[in-house]
Amino acid sequence: MKFFKILIVTFLFLSTKLISQTPTDFLSKEFHKDRREVLRSKMPENSVSVVFSNSIRNRANDVDYVFHQDPNFYYLTGYREPNAVLVVFSEDQTDENGNSYNEILYVQKRNKRAEQWNGKRLGVEGAKNELGFDLAFNGIDFINSKIDFKKFDKVFIEGKFKDDHRNSNDNADVFKLVKSFKQKSGYNPAIFLSPMKKYFYSLIKETTPEKREETVARIKGLQEQYSELKEDKFIQNYINASDEKLAQDYQQKVSLALQPQTNIDLDFFPSQMATMREIKTEEEMKLLTKAVRISAIGQVEVMKAMKPHMSEVELQGIHEFVYKKYGAEYEGYPSIVGAGNNGCILHYIENNKTKVGNDLVLMDLGAEYRGFTADVTRTIPASGKFTPEQKAIYDLVYAGQEAGIAKYVIGEKMSTPRATAEKLINEGLVKLGIIKSVDEEHPYMPHGTSHHIGLDVHDPGNYETFEKNMVVTMEPGVYIPEGSPCDKKWWGIAVRIEDDILVTDGKPVNLSGEAPRKSEEIEKMMAKKSVLNDFVLPDLDK
Repeated sequence: MKFFKILIVTFLFLSTKLISQTPTDFLSKEFHKDRREVLRSKMPENSVSVVFSNSIRNRANDVDYVFHQDPNFYYLTGYREPNAVLVVFSEDQTDENGNSYNEILYVQKRNKRAEQWNGKRLGVEGAKNELGFDLAFNGIDFINSKIDFKKFDKVFIEGKFKDDHRNSNDNADVFKLVKSFKQKSGYNPAIFLSPMKKYFYSLIKETTPEKREETVARIKGLQEQYSELKEDKFIQNYINASDEKLAQDYQQKVSLALQPQTNIDLDFFPSQMATMREIKTEEEMKLLTKAVRISAIGQVEVMKAMKPHMSEVELQGIHEFVYKKYGAEYEGYPSIVGAGNNGCILHYIENNKTKVGNDLVLMDLGAEYRGFTADVTRTIPASGKFTPEQKAIYDLVYAGQEAGIAKYVIGEKMSTPRATAEKLINEGLVKLGIIKSVDEEHPYMPHGTSHHIGLDVHDPGNYETFEKNMVVTMEPGVYIPEGSPCDKKWWGIAVRIEDDILVTDGKPVNLSGEAPRKSEEIEKMMAKKSVLNDFVLPDLDK
């Protein structure tokens, strides 16, 4: 009898494996529940957080973009469908039957016809069983709910609504969910100031009569550049006040505008998400590391396959084929493959050069695996060998990156790696005759070097000091576009080297180190045979 029991259990286990045939290594429901508990622990008494899913975006006519969940919503729920709302309460609430609860997930309703066209929906029962929510309802129940958001001291949302949701035929799409929340909460976008307005309102508030002329001059100097300063009636009334008494009256109105009479808070939730998401848990690290390794291996395979006759988009395709081969769902961001001068365009995504020739090819790509996004860049010579000029710039950027990576230690300022790399690179550019002095302002290193990665390619964070289990890129670059004020032999050279670095108790760990970075190692890798050498498709032009 015992033998037959074991046989039946084994059969059921194997049957489940065969029936599933879908990925099972997403973040666990326990992870998401823990994240909600952490958020709740940070919320003040008598407060509530309201988080909306992303909406469906239209691509053209009746074709939509592939849906991608809002990272914060996914982080807290694990729900990967549109048209949903998460409500998290700071303390237990009581329903009309005396039952207590502290969170509710509203999801899109099961619908046989919709599921026939677009796939199965999780529904209320799925939200309970698979995501671990005790309380889940359909989206329409949020619209019909009697939640009194005005009774809370604070209502936290992700930020000012951008109002770019589609109003579809669905009676509980995100457009209608947000509209319902605005009505229930009394949300009024007019009372929320942009960061720029908030800054200048604060400046006006603190300005003494003796300093008014200086403040007015400063605002006037910027209002042509920033239209919101020119269009704001409070600011205009203040700077155009004919006497000091009138100026003080308008100053008082500005002070009142800095204290909107609302319980809706736009700052707390993004701030808490930044703090929580910048430190990766062990469970997150497994998925993020896999995304990074997939991306690094894609770079390796392209190094071996690269030929001067190839196009930028073909090289992009090889990267993305590797991603799919490993089961990555998407690219983490639009792939950048820029040959020669195209590499000088920092976010070049056209990838339409038909032959890369003998140029350097800058390839900034990252796989998204189970929601987590890598960000890995390599710059390699299409011919397989660096020219002297290409090598000089490449080795300089590599040296800057190495020096920067060494600064990824607990307690170090996150601005230090960039400053370290910049100093070294500027010294090198002087030696090469590209700039005249290390203090010279120039456009050849125009971007920062360090940003968090995770569920976003630019993950939120506080960007203060390095802490254990942060994963942060190190990506110095030098770009010398055609027409630059230097010797023509440097024109069209663009080099960026980017790796994903884990901060530890000891030395920093380069998670993307499988892809060669030294110029000599790149040339050795490019000399190896590619499995794609014999992959030849029919010529469609014959």
